[in-house]
Amino acid sequence: MGNKTEEKRSSSRSNHLLQKIRDFTLSIVEDVSHGYSPAIYIYRFRNYCTDISGNCYCSHDSVKGLEILTLQRDCHARRLDVLLRVLLIVQQLLQENRHGSKRDIYYMHPSVFREQSVVDRAINDICILFKCSRHNLNVVSVAKGLVMGWLRFSEGDRLFNCINQPDNAHSIPVHVEDVKDVVSIAEYILVVEKESVFQRLANDCFCKTNRCIVITGRGYPDIPTRRFLRLLIEELQLPAYCLVDCDPYGFDILTTYRFGSMQMAYDAKILRLPEIKWIGVFPSDADKYKIPQHCLLPMTPEDKMKTEAILNRCYLKRVVPEWRVEVELMLEKGVKFEIEALSVHSLNFLSQEYLPSKIQGLSPLPHV
Repeated sequence: MGNKTEEKRSSSRSNHLLQKIRDFTLSIVEDVSHGYSPAIYIYRFRNYCTDISGNCYCSHDSVKGLEILTLQRDCHARRLDVLLRVLLIVQQLLQENRHGSKRDIYYMHPSVFREQSVVDRAINDICILFKCSRHNLNVVSVAKGLVMGWLRFSEGDRLFNCINQPDNAHSIPVHVEDVKDVVSIAEYILVVEKESVFQRLANDCFCKTNRCIVITGRGYPDIPTRRFLRLLIEELQLPAYCLVDCDPYGFDILTTYRFGSMQMAYDAKILRLPEIKWIGVFPSDADKYKIPQHCLLPMTPEDKMKTEAILNRCYLKRVVPEWRVEVELMLEKGVKFEIEALSVHSLNFLSQEYLPSKIQGLSPLPHV
């Protein structure tokens, strides 16, 4: 009964979106037929500014400007051509109740699109125009994230029972909207930046010992990973912790989970995870855990430039000032190190010493 109700809701959402697409294209056709140049209004969003005073009023989905596309400019005419071609494909996907990837869409007109980023931009523009998320368009990405731990759920007709073998990895579902019957006896969720660390914890039977759920986005997290993590946090009401490398890219991945990405700021309300807490590795951990000098790597000029840009994000001053202190320390010391550097003490130091002490509250930064 529940699945049928959800199917009806999904069908209703698709029909509503299809009607909006028809109205949009009809208005363009009418403008052109009457000799007018259609004007397409696309709002631009941001999830932070560079006012480091902490006195800004940015929200997670602030409108930062308005772009107007018309046929009077050649570059705009090409963008409208691309947008309408992509919109036609989206309409077909919705009508046939099928799904396609951004890459699928690119290869339908490669000579017109020329490069993938053109399609990506058009999809983002469509989401903004119709006030929807990418999955509402039936445009999906192949999920690269992994999950293990004390968790059971279903996706459509498939049952994922991680509880029987909590340290075995499972792929995160692509169609997160189809995930149902989420059950867990875990005490917390741990997000780790890299697959190598995920596998280290699996080999150490970390989940079995600690009754938790571990997720990795294998680098910068994709949309299914972020949506799935949000679903687990909301459904299970569990605390979520994040472990990343002590370098500007690790920290940028952390902020992608916590605040969302600038590229998809228009959809930050469903992708950001304000509940997530950073538990390491901190720049200050180098001294605290006596990381040898030969395990510390000098920051490159590119690292320093990226770190300085991150420090200019307003939310570091306004929302998580304690994170800013640590990032400033990394820049001041001019060194970085990976999570795996903790293995200098022992191979299982991360799973048996470092993480338990952090999660038990002996040394994590306070969450604001």
